[in-house]
Amino acid sequence: MTVSNSHSHLREAIDVLKKTGVRITPQRHAILEFLINADTHPTADEIYRALEGNFPNMSVATVYNNLRVFREAGLIKELPYGDSSSRFDFSTSEHYHAICNECGKIVDFHYPGLDEVEHFAASVTGYEVNKHRLEVYGTCPECQAKNNTQNI
Repeated sequence: MTVSNSHSHLREAIDVLKKTGVRITPQRHAILEFLINADTHPTADEIYRALEGNFPNMSVATVYNNLRVFREAGLIKELPYGDSSSRFDFSTSEHYHAICNECGKIVDFHYPGLDEVEHFAASVTGYEVNKHRLEVYGTCPECQAKNNTQNI
């Protein structure tokens, strides 16, 4: 993301929070900025570790509470993955994820919406389907390169 896009997203996000009555604290600003600039879909612990040096009085609970506020305001998506920690995604537009089996890296990719899958699932199951999530799993280029050098 370019610096100007990053600043634009940050301003828009802060405006959304202000309109909902959320006070913009330095910690909240830093967490939001970190999420906007992260392309890794960080966990709350990763966000905390990245920012704790600048905010020694900030706790992991502060990070979780702010992530909840951002999620409720529609600014981020929470990506729960089974028993492991949830990851957080600033991009709330419809997109899908490719996940590395080895290092856990998550990369966004866009593909035409799978609305027909929702309709089919609804007709087959009788469910009232309201969303879907697509994930593909494999080995990222970095892990492939690491594996190739280890096998030589």
